[in-house]
Amino acid sequence: MSFRVIAIANQKGGVGKTTTAINLGTALAAANRRVLVIDCDAQGNASTGFGIEPRLREKTSYDVLVGEASIAEAIIPTEVPQLGIVPGDENLAGVETLLHTDARKNYRLKDALDLFRRASLEGVAAAAEDQKLEYDIVLIDCPPSLSTVTINAMTAADSVLVPLQCEFLALEGLSQLLRTVDLVRGALNPSLEIQGVVLTMFDKRNNLSDQVASEVRSFFGAKVYQTVIPRNVRLSEAPSFGKPALLYDYKCSGSEAYIKLASELLQRERERNAA
Repeated sequence: MSFRVIAIANQKGGVGKTTTAINLGTALAAANRRVLVIDCDAQGNASTGFGIEPRLREKTSYDVLVGEASIAEAIIPTEVPQLGIVPGDENLAGVETLLHTDARKNYRLKDALDLFRRASLEGVAAAAEDQKLEYDIVLIDCPPSLSTVTINAMTAADSVLVPLQCEFLALEGLSQLLRTVDLVRGALNPSLEIQGVVLTMFDKRNNLSDQVASEVRSFFGAKVYQTVIPRNVRLSEAPSFGKPALLYDYKCSGSEAYIKLASELLQRERERNAA
């Protein structure tokens, strides 16, 4: 088994990282890909968005990072067929302090994913409630900060997917993220690449959205996805019901956009593999 690992990251909060992890993951699963979401945010919002209540999170990404659980042990199946999640919880806020003297503190998640890949290839990984622990794509929902957890995600990832809110200040956060990617590429993960930039919370009634989109496209060119995620009430409502928007209201504009985004991402992956 060989899976692609994509870190969904932006050091600015409120740009749609978790919404993208939940709904892109669901759309990829609907496209017959086996998807694992790793919730690395201490708020655990991706876990909540899949209906995983705190009491059900016996093992979390925190346990994986501190070496108290394997990825296989932490996976919980979701309501979405072919999609599992390693949940997150508030303990992730303490990872920085706990690992500060560990020489391999930035490689904890990579080591865990490498072990999981080897175990799966050897047929050792057990099934969780009849769901095979075999995946095509791993999405990591990163916290909105430059922390040990974020560095772990980027060190473990093949690429970074950047959700970018269509507002002026978002451009400043993007420049910070690019510096972080360069830092990780130079010191920890030479093969790390920018998978793409996704414009989120686009409001067609707002001229600023068009201006930001135009500026980002002029700077990043083809790295920016053609698909734009609109500002959509149903996307915002869905997590409170513990459902991805695609299950909550698959006909809403937000759901339709994430289905298109998944298709575009898969096309990019096919082109990368053919190159």
